[in-house]
Amino acid sequence: MPLHHHHTGIDADFLEKLVAGDRRAQRELYDRYAPRMYALCLRYSSGGDAANDLLQEGFIKVYLHLHQYRGQGPFEGWMRRIFVNTAIEQLRKRVIWKHTDGDLPEDLAQQPGSAYDNLALKDLLRLVQSLPDGYRTVFNLYVVEGHSHRQIADMLGINEGTSKSQLSRAKAILQTQIMALQQAARRDR
Repeated sequence: MPLHHHHTGIDADFLEKLVAGDRRAQRELYDRYAPRMYALCLRYSSGGDAANDLLQEGFIKVYLHLHQYRGQGPFEGWMRRIFVNTAIEQLRKRVIWKHTDGDLPEDLAQQPGSAYDNLALKDLLRLVQSLPDGYRTVFNLYVVEGHSHRQIADMLGINEGTSKSQLSRAKAILQTQIMALQQAARRDR
């Protein structure tokens, strides 16, 4: 049964089947959205196995909460929020935050973002995956999802200063690694 592509991305009949626990509908939903959700999971995790765990857990939560989807806004956006929240929950179980007031050496705080604008996306992904969990999550929430530090602080249960310093440190680490990559590339030429 093809899905009708109107503005929400899935139609009412299909949603009804999903809510009723129809296995074929669940499979179809998975096949359709898994690649895009996996890309998100890769960004929030340290790579392969962790991303797969996150993908499975995210889909389980989607199936469990389907009855709460009211058709406001695109279905994929609703799904993404569940996946991001699942990533954050996993993080909160793992990470012990060092709280700071965001006082950073000036040179760290003033870094321009341009260095990773021209880096191939897959290279950036690899670098982001290698960041410590806390840095990686704050970087994703701020740079990719576009949340404010206040929102991130609320989501992660930390203060705004901690969010800011995690972002600055994440950027500093990325910046250093990117410069190293670029130097290596110049040597290889």
